[in-house]
Amino acid sequence: MHSDDSPSLFSLTALAREKRRKPTRSEMILWEALRRRQLGARFRRQHPLGPYVVDFYCVAHKLVVEVDGAVHDSAEAAERDAARQAWLEATFGVRFVRVSAWLVERELEVALARIRTAL
Repeated sequence: MHSDDSPSLFSLTALAREKRRKPTRSEMILWEALRRRQLGARFRRQHPLGPYVVDFYCVAHKLVVEVDGAVHDSAEAAERDAARQAWLEATFGVRFVRVSAWLVERELEVALARIRTAL
């Protein structure tokens, strides 16, 4: 990503704040579990990281948790997600766990177990 393409820190912070105000149903469910440190680690939600905002981030474990809803199902979205993830991994040394919105909404304990394993 070129610096000309990068959003300003101000606009990223505003975007993150807006996403925190209006979470998806699955993000709200997962946040309620993560915010109580149910997994023994502190997570931030809608955290700016480089030119992106990630759904959840555990600083201590450098772990990004992304909740993928139906909008991520297309080939184009999968390609964008993979490029974004690769850039963040290479730039910040973070690891990713992706959980589907469906799993969070219907099998929360399974989604939490996947995240716990990655910690």
